[in-house]
Amino acid sequence: MHLRNFGNTGVQVSAIGFGAMHFDGIESEADVENLLNGVLDSGVNLIDTARGYGRSEERIGKHLAHRRGEFVLSTKFGYGVDGVADWTGACITQGVERALRLMRTDHIDIGHLHSCPLHVLQQGEVTQALADCVLSGKLRVAAYSGENAELACALADARFGSVQCSLSLVDQANLSELKAVNGHGVLAKRALAGLAWQRRSRPADHCEGLYFDRWQAMRLQHAADGSDANGSDTNWLETSLRFTAFQPGVSSVLIGTKNLLNLRDAIAFVHKGVLPDQILDKLNAAWRNAGGGANWLGIV
Repeated sequence: MHLRNFGNTGVQVSAIGFGAMHFDGIESEADVENLLNGVLDSGVNLIDTARGYGRSEERIGKHLAHRRGEFVLSTKFGYGVDGVADWTGACITQGVERALRLMRTDHIDIGHLHSCPLHVLQQGEVTQALADCVLSGKLRVAAYSGENAELACALADARFGSVQCSLSLVDQANLSELKAVNGHGVLAKRALAGLAWQRRSRPADHCEGLYFDRWQAMRLQHAADGSDANGSDTNWLETSLRFTAFQPGVSSVLIGTKNLLNLRDAIAFVHKGVLPDQILDKLNAAWRNAGGGANWLGIV
């Protein structure tokens, strides 16, 4: 798989990365082992997880420690450390130590503050704790994962080398913030917008419900290349991934799946390159013309 520079960090990442959140519901350790090793065998070299993703970190350590040199490891901190308060320097420092133990490694390539509140970012304690972990060699890159004003704050702080944010056909607010990228690596999440084109009614989930609303408002079912009124599932998968993967500054698009065939399809779609101008024009017009689109924030 084609590797991209992760900003100016010296790290290189595959254009598609694996979001290691959704496999927590798989009970079979053999199935998890096959999935994680299959991800690497497919050419993906980036695995992104978090403290809040259940058993994800532990399972990555269990099944991939023997291949640690083959992939870029990304995780997230800020909460859930026994005995210390969330969003404190101690929580970051101890959270890094915990992640190192669970994932059976001596360093983490990309370590994010995970949706850290704006006032905490502005205080600076947790950012400095993350930066200190970089200085000690436990992290390679200090990063921020989040949206909107918090994302802008992180991009303005020289201690961060990369960011992660939502970016899709119906979630484009962060594009304006990414104009401030100056040597940062950028990981894009939620590129498939909760598969909004498949929905026949509004989902109860907060994020997926908002994506459904925006999809309807943008009338995207009429913007596809030759699709019928409901759109083609394959067309929209491809269109969504190619739209996000080739936005300026984007290093890798994170895909969460339990099915290696879906991951391989995503790789094949991105290999096709930038969408044709006529399709991009239709998609951009749909965003501009949507009622309230200018006021839609990035969805956390």
